[in-house]
Amino acid sequence: MALTLYVETDRWRAHQRSVLADFPGLVPVCKGNGYGFGHDRLAEEVSQLELNTLAVGTTYEAAAMKDRFSGDLLVLTPYRRSEEPVPLPDRVIRSASSVDGVYGLVGSRVVVEVMSSMKRHGVTERDLGKLHAALDDVRLEGFAIHLPLDRTDGSDAVEEVIGWMDRLRAARLPLDTMFVSHLSSRELARLRQQFPQTTFRARIGTRLWLGDHGATEYRGAVLDVTPVAKGDRFGYRQQKAAGDGWLAVVAGGTSHGVGLEAPKALHGMTSRAKGMARAGLATVNRNLSPFVWDGKQRWFAEPPHMQVSILFVPAEAKEPKVGDELKAILRHTTTQVDRLADR
Repeated sequence: MALTLYVETDRWRAHQRSVLADFPGLVPVCKGNGYGFGHDRLAEEVSQLELNTLAVGTTYEAAAMKDRFSGDLLVLTPYRRSEEPVPLPDRVIRSASSVDGVYGLVGSRVVVEVMSSMKRHGVTERDLGKLHAALDDVRLEGFAIHLPLDRTDGSDAVEEVIGWMDRLRAARLPLDTMFVSHLSSRELARLRQQFPQTTFRARIGTRLWLGDHGATEYRGAVLDVTPVAKGDRFGYRQQKAAGDGWLAVVAGGTSHGVGLEAPKALHGMTSRAKGMARAGLATVNRNLSPFVWDGKQRWFAEPPHMQVSILFVPAEAKEPKVGDELKAILRHTTTQVDRLADR
């Protein structure tokens, strides 16, 4: 019995094709845990879509993916001279975010990242004059810009890209290909209209694999059920049961990512109030689990174990049985499942 990711395959693939239609020439991204699906499965999907380039996060991911995908592999993490050398085939394209990085990639296929309003990494405008000489010794595949998801200042993403296109053109650098992230299909169409001689390639991960939320569902199998009465002690810390009901042992623990949560950016008073309420409940050992049973999200009876979670199901709810599966509301990018099942 396992924590399972169920995929409505036809629906999921139809969504992939719709994204591809909106973003012709897109570069799919497969990094980290493969957005919950794993690298093997996403490599298979990209091959079925007949796309010629796949973006990965690191050189280590490229080394693992080279035997799974036969096309070009674009490494998104910028090259640094101090990095550990990883043997990679010639079809791997490296990213560079500095002039020094370009100089360190002599003979390699290279995409040069420019500094966006993300302010994460990239060459700056004052670096452009130095790029000419550095680019002589590499095979330039294009430039790239990684844009923020939110624009709280009301700025225009397209105008930011246009600004960089104008700077690159003024520096007499080639504008054959520009890789972009976090643009809508409408925004991309505006750029293609303004720069018809440039090929724009959208690097897309989340929207491609996770854009149709209804196509996937996590479920954890019930492994054991034990009845408890109010005040009964249980678990590692011998806490007391809050009331009559059952302790349900469910597949899915910290090794799967259950109970782990990435920090969230909170906007507005409502979300902040909910965050404060959750924090307050946690101080008295009340933590809501991601598992849903009988129409409600159930509380952890105690912190999740490595491979299972123990939930408290109150007596007024339907009694869970061994073999039942509980829907789990989990974040794809932090979850490792036991199995993936198509349906």
